Amino acid sequence: MIKATILIVDDRPENLLTLEQVLESPELEIIRANSGHEALEKTFDHEFALILLDVQMPDMDGYETAEYLRNNSKTKNIPIIFLTAAQKESHHIFKGYDAGGVDYILKPFEPVVLKSKVGVFLELYRQRQQLELKTRELDARLAELEEARHQLELKNEQLRFLSTRDSLTGLINRRRFDELMDTEWKRGIRNADPVAVILMDIDYFKAYNDCYGHLAGDETLRQVANELSASLHRDVDRVGRYGGEEFIAVLPDTDMEGALKVAERIRENVQALSITHQKSPRYNQVTISVGVSAVIPTPERALDQLIITADNALYRAKENGRNRCESLKME
Repeated sequence: MIKATILIVDDRPENLLTLEQVLESPELEIIRANSGHEALEKTFDHEFALILLDVQMPDMDGYETAEYLRNNSKTKNIPIIFLTAAQKESHHIFKGYDAGGVDYILKPFEPVVLKSKVGVFLELYRQRQQLELKTRELDARLAELEEARHQLELKNEQLRFLSTRDSLTGLINRRRFDELMDTEWKRGIRNADPVAVILMDIDYFKAYNDCYGHLAGDETLRQVANELSASLHRDVDRVGRYGGEEFIAVLPDTDMEGALKVAERIRENVQALSITHQKSPRYNQVTISVGVSAVIPTPERALDQLIITADNALYRAKENGRNRCESLKME
């Protein structure tokens, strides 16, 4: 059971002693005050469930003390039971209620009446404390659930992000690239804007892996991928890993001439990495071959055909000596 603290205020010590004897309980802490001024001071140090306040006291009577308590934000909600030996004329009763009192107890005290009335307000206090405790627990639980929901959203966002990324290079993966490509193709149809595709392949990469090992090969793939990303200067241009040592880029609103300029910049930047490749028959360093195609999409044209055309251009670049860019127009 929640232990409650009450304040008993009376200028006569024998009355305080009587109150204590009647109300004594393991679940109750009783604080004394001999005057209204002392009662106000006690409220700074304690949180009271109830105040038993004598009406007739020198200097500051019970009604004046109650007024001060009611006007203080910390104590305004503490129930006050007035203790009085005076007659119970209606104007006395109304004055007590106006001052913030909730009940009267007449002197001399009837122990049963005193304990009963005090018990009612203590039970209300305990119920209120239990409610506040449950409310805090509920708020804490809701905060935990909100944090859990937030963490779940973060995890889901991370999973969504990871599901679109190639784990080795960090570029978008083929599935995500196909989605982006489809979006750009449909936008090109709506706006009658050209769409360009660039296919890139690291030259003699199998020989590179055989010579330097797969760990070195993975590192080279990462370096090349970073350079490809850095070589695309528009946010709308996207590059992904298309499989193995092959990469692909989509350039919205870009014609063949513009796509060839980007492709050549990419090729030069990869060569400028100066990654040694002793098994490259001609260049002694890592290079790429590049195929380019561009077209204005129409409902009659097929997206796959644009990629096939770029792939044919890539094949031509390899046939013509590698480390070069070739382009083909889509039929």
